Amino acid sequence: MNFTKGHGAGNDFVIVEDVDGALDLTPSQVVALCHRRFGIGADGVLRVVRTAKEPAGAELAGEAEWFMDYRNSDGSVAEMCGNGVRVFTRYLVSHGLATPSPTGIPVATRAGVMLAIVEGDQIRVRMTSPRVYAASTATTGPLTFPGVAVDCGNPHLVCGLHDGLSLASLDLHVPPGFDRALFPAGVNVEFVVGAAPLPEADLHVEMRVFERGSGETLACGTGALAVGAVALRDAGLAMGVVAIDLPGGRLTVTHDADGSWWLAGPAVLVAAGETTLA
Repeated sequence: MNFTKGHGAGNDFVIVEDVDGALDLTPSQVVALCHRRFGIGADGVLRVVRTAKEPAGAELAGEAEWFMDYRNSDGSVAEMCGNGVRVFTRYLVSHGLATPSPTGIPVATRAGVMLAIVEGDQIRVRMTSPRVYAASTATTGPLTFPGVAVDCGNPHLVCGLHDGLSLASLDLHVPPGFDRALFPAGVNVEFVVGAAPLPEADLHVEMRVFERGSGETLACGTGALAVGAVALRDAGLAMGVVAIDLPGGRLTVTHDADGSWWLAGPAVLVAAGETTLA
């Protein structure tokens, strides 16, 4: 089986092309591909399949030719991945499966159709509008953090750090505790602090994230979207640009005058090769 390795701000993926939907990728195979010692190593797998050939997205075939089948590194299926959509788009363009245009490339996901616009090294994606809907808490060790639940097509809990506590002080080697009644399918947890103002953004924050099914990652696109939505809401801004620094780099979330939400950042293909799924 041929594969490509790519990343968006350090959030890395194994990309597998399966245009006709012939590959039955099992959870154990995903785990093996993503293992950083015994496999290729990644936060997840992106399977490239024609939307019409994928039962999970067949109803979207009239809107998008390609479906992004995303699996977490533990083998579980995820609804959406913001960094993954950008890397997926980079793969489509570099392998001649799609052509960039000013109107964008539609990509079908389990959370709906995203629109990706290639802008040189950066790819900008129109995302599902985030919905801020509940207060909750997350715990790490003895610490409890108040947070806000955000639906970005997948579940998020955005927690601000206060009283001078630094992001580096958090132990994210183990999953944060959360309210399983509110998040029965699990949740991605983001921890956020304010950062120095930037001339190109209305707001600037830093974050770390623990992704459901993958552990702490260097970046999370839908997590950045959730953080951007909460930051704009807390600042009383109906629209604006939020620069979000993650361990793997900077992502930008924009809520524009048309009401659309955009996620922008790098998308890089770094290697290609052949492996077996035995």
